[in-house]
Amino acid sequence: MRLVTFVHEGETRVGAETGRGIVDFRTAAPSLPATMVELLVAGPQAMKTAHAVVARALDDGVGFLSNGDVTLLAPLPRPGKILGIGLNYREHAGETGREAPQTPIVFSKAVTAVIGPGAAIHLPAVSSMIDYEGEMAVVIGARARSVSRGNAMSRVAGYTVMNDVTARDYQQHSGNCMGKSFDTFAPMGPAIVTLDEISDPQSVALRTVLSGEEVQHGDTRNMIFDVPTLIEFLSAALTLEPGDVITTGTPAGVGMRRNPPRFLKAGDTVRVEVAGVGVLENPVVGG
Repeated sequence: MRLVTFVHEGETRVGAETGRGIVDFRTAAPSLPATMVELLVAGPQAMKTAHAVVARALDDGVGFLSNGDVTLLAPLPRPGKILGIGLNYREHAGETGREAPQTPIVFSKAVTAVIGPGAAIHLPAVSSMIDYEGEMAVVIGARARSVSRGNAMSRVAGYTVMNDVTARDYQQHSGNCMGKSFDTFAPMGPAIVTLDEISDPQSVALRTVLSGEEVQHGDTRNMIFDVPTLIEFLSAALTLEPGDVITTGTPAGVGMRRNPPRFLKAGDTVRVEVAGVGVLENPVVGG
């Protein structure tokens, strides 16, 4: 199932994206929660109902909203937390001149930075070193505290696509949180793809295309710390809650490490593709 948050006729709603259009849970299953976080909090029974609603719509062939009639937002317009993992691909660690980390490098990213597919990344006047980082992100679906690696996947609702946009100069002089938390620096979407759609999160190809040029091409099998390890590590220190997002790191090819460096400029389009999860595309504008 591909869970989405969207605007239709001026109202924000939750539903599922299918090949025939979008199933609007508000009309198809009014008993379901009205927001994505509430849907995740409601747990397995709510997800079972959502699956049944989508299956019924596909069987009946009716009740779909056209994609052209809705505006997709980030599936989680305001996550509880965004936790980023730095240097989680050996090739990316290598291009920065650093050794592969022995334990996960964790940073937070402000939830106010989130935007959806098609929304513009705004270049701030205070920085000219704005970089892209295409990533697969994990969406937490159940409370996790001190969870073992073996039980970690039971806390995952699904996966989405993220672009961990970064102001490199601010990252250098003020740290990851500031450098990665400017408004519009967390494009996310278009959907949360549930676990039944992705058989193995550690065998997923991803790439970033900047204004028609492929600049990143990687595979999650090359992550240093896999998804269960990240959940075990994070939950040992803090409680992960439904609607939290873990963005799992970026492969090699970031703009700062290209020769010459390639930072985002007005008029660019950034496209992040994660196989089986989705395609996230955002224009870049000045100011």
